Amino acid sequence: MFRSDSTAQGPIARHMPPGGGGTAATPHPLVSRKMHWLERAAKRAMDIVGALVFFALLGPVYLLVALCVRISMGAPIHYWQSRLGQNGERFKFYKFRSMVHDSDAVLEDFLSKNDMARTEWDTFQKLEKDPRITPMGHLIRRASLDELPQFWNVLKGDMSLVGPRPCMERQRSLYGKHWSHYCTMRPGITGLWQVSGRNRLPYSKRVELDAYYVDNWSLWLDVKILVRTFRAVFMAEGSR
Repeated sequence: MFRSDSTAQGPIARHMPPGGGGTAATPHPLVSRKMHWLERAAKRAMDIVGALVFFALLGPVYLLVALCVRISMGAPIHYWQSRLGQNGERFKFYKFRSMVHDSDAVLEDFLSKNDMARTEWDTFQKLEKDPRITPMGHLIRRASLDELPQFWNVLKGDMSLVGPRPCMERQRSLYGKHWSHYCTMRPGITGLWQVSGRNRLPYSKRVELDAYYVDNWSLWLDVKILVRTFRAVFMAEGSR
C-alpha cells in the first residue's frame, strides 16, 4: 500500500526575528527549551483529538483523493519516506503519491543538466517546476491534499499537528547549531514555516522559524498556527 519515494510573513511571524526587518534578532540559545510533562501531555491530547476529528469528518475526502490518485497514476496510492523525528529518530513519513516512479533518478538527471534549477534546489529544497510531479500530483499538492496521510503519523505518535517540518536525513546538516531544537519536539503536519511563506522562504529561514517555535511554544501558538494553516490551504498560499 505504501512505497518509499522522495519528494511574506503572516501575522504570527511578522514580529519574530527570523522574519527579517524590525529590531535586531535575539540569538536562539544553543540548548533548546525543554517542555514540562504536563505541556507534552496537553499537546499530545490535542494531536489525538485533532486526528480523530479529521478522520471522522473528512474521511470521505481522504477516500476520494485516494481514488483519484489510483485512477490517474495507478498503484501505489501512498508512499512512505524515511524522515527524522523527535530525538533524531527515524520514522516512516506518509503522503499520497504525487510523483512519477524513480523520482530520485529523474530529479538528479534534471539537476545535472540545469544549473539554475540546482541553485534553486540548494536554496529552497524545492523546485518551482519539478519534473517529478504528475498532473494529478500538482492538483493535490496545490490544495495540500497530498499531506492527508500524515494524520496516520499523528495517531501513531511519530508526528504532531503542529511542529517543525519533518526533516529528510540529507537535510540534517542544514540545521547546524539548531539541530537540538528540531529534536526537542515531534515534527508537525503544519508549522510556523508553512504559515510564514512556505516555499517562498529559503531553507535557512525555515530552520530559524523552527527554532523560534520550539523556544516560544504554547498551546495558544499551536491554535493560531492551525487557524492560519486553514487559511493558507484554502488560499493555496505558497504551495507547490
